[in-house]
Amino acid sequence: MAEKPQVLRETDDAARKLARLVFREQRSAAIGVLEPVSDGFPFVSRALLGFDIDAVPIILASQLATHTQALLADARCSVLAGRSGKGDPLAHARITVQCRAEPIARTDLRHARLRERFLRRHPKAQLYIDFPDFLFFRLNPLRASFNAGFGRAYALTGDDLLISSAAMEAIAAAEHALLAELNSNKDALSYFLGEERSDVTPAWQVTAVDAEGIDLVQGDAFRRADFPREVENPDDVRAMFVKLYR
Repeated sequence: MAEKPQVLRETDDAARKLARLVFREQRSAAIGVLEPVSDGFPFVSRALLGFDIDAVPIILASQLATHTQALLADARCSVLAGRSGKGDPLAHARITVQCRAEPIARTDLRHARLRERFLRRHPKAQLYIDFPDFLFFRLNPLRASFNAGFGRAYALTGDDLLISSAAMEAIAAAEHALLAELNSNKDALSYFLGEERSDVTPAWQVTAVDAEGIDLVQGDAFRRADFPREVENPDDVRAMFVKLYR
């Protein structure tokens, strides 16, 4: 009897790194929930996507929205995000992440950090972010399916998408200072981006720093750039840019 073909490739570090990059560089995602008023019929919407300091995806949603009401009734959800481009849409990398949604109250100590990180990524959200019916959710990943293109499918755990560095809290505390320093030295930033630096002008702004890399925004354009290695503390971030630039 012939063996069944292997659909999934072995998940290695390269696949994990690419999956994290593809996911974190997206500005929005489709979110699937179970609608409570229709006996759990699937409901899909679109949400702006952000990420906390530990790379947990976050969304901001109105409690008037169907998907918000669904998440408050049943925390299970799936998020689909991916790249687009010319040709067959299925030739481009995409990732589906199954999550458990955690609503974040305004009294939660994490709320201020989520608000600041989300606004730097999506400045137009300033128009409604403080409306009383809006709230943040952390979408804690449980497992994921990553397709990097035809014949390149991988199964990932939730932890494969997260940052577990001991430096997270220190970097979060120093993030404002790090952003000011990086945005004031565009030459070093341009050098860090290497071959991708040709279109990076002073108009680009670093909007987030974590233990694995930085986020950059210019208008509606967005870019994620990973460090060569995970940093150990805020000074390690500074030293990396100085070393790379010199």
